[in-house]
Amino acid sequence: MKKVLITGALGQIGTDLSEALVNKIGTENVISCYHHKKPEIMDGSRGIYEQLDATKAGEIDKLIEKHQIDTVVHMASLLSANAEKQPMFAWEVNMNGLINVLEAAKKYQCAVFNPSSIAVFGPTSPQDDTPQDTILRPTSMYGVTKVAGELLSDYYFKKYQVDVRGLRYPGLISYKTEPGGGTTDYAVAIYFDAILKGSYTCYLGENTSIDMMYMPDAIKATIDVMEADSSKLVHRNAFNVSAMAFTPAQIAKSIQKVMPTFTMHYDIDPVRQGIADSWPNSIDDSAARKEWGWKHDFDLDAMTHDMLENLKVILKK
Repeated sequence: MKKVLITGALGQIGTDLSEALVNKIGTENVISCYHHKKPEIMDGSRGIYEQLDATKAGEIDKLIEKHQIDTVVHMASLLSANAEKQPMFAWEVNMNGLINVLEAAKKYQCAVFNPSSIAVFGPTSPQDDTPQDTILRPTSMYGVTKVAGELLSDYYFKKYQVDVRGLRYPGLISYKTEPGGGTTDYAVAIYFDAILKGSYTCYLGENTSIDMMYMPDAIKATIDVMEADSSKLVHRNAFNVSAMAFTPAQIAKSIQKVMPTFTMHYDIDPVRQGIADSWPNSIDDSAARKEWGWKHDFDLDAMTHDMLENLKVILKK
């Protein structure tokens, strides 16, 4: 990756990834794109800003030519809970945007990172230690678009030799961006409310186990898979990656180790609970560990400590 264009660069993953890539390859080599006009937070720490609607064919081509891009990281997407509210819009954003990226990559011989998700799994997938190669029959529109995205990415690699790679992200937790419409966003919101209110009302049941990852590990995995030796990759679209699996009750106990007065309440949202119940309890990421040396750094308590320390600074400014 020498010159990178990031779509959805102001989203949960894009925010952290753009900063990491600026630190790695320099401000002038990271083009951070979003569908809004340039916001005030774009101060150079996240690269050069360009407004982009990825669903409009040709816009990506113009930016690839303008900035001589060699790698497109396609993060623009409508997430799970919001996708259920607007399924047709989710299809337009998630699928048309990806097709435009893949077509541009084919034309300009760019590498592509296309993120996938544990949402590709469904109730007929093995629920514990879900393997890399298994049944993919999701019950959410978000999951449907991610399965289709994996298949499209494989097609463009085999048919046109576009170097497309991806990860099946679990639920991701970060202190830099507020919750953005995902089913697993309770695990972000709980830390914000722990600092602001001393309590949290969770929309998932206390024993709902979901695979999760702290954002620094997700960013490391993203960069590592794109820099991996292509000849060693058996699976490309997309790798299972995992770090930890926990329930709302377990994350509450982890917070209480630092903040003993923290309290947790429950008010279950049937839509998000249904989505969560269709996902695995834990996944097997041995293929990623074998093929490109994936290894996570954070467990639940280490993440909790880091999240709370950073949020204390950010939220009390």
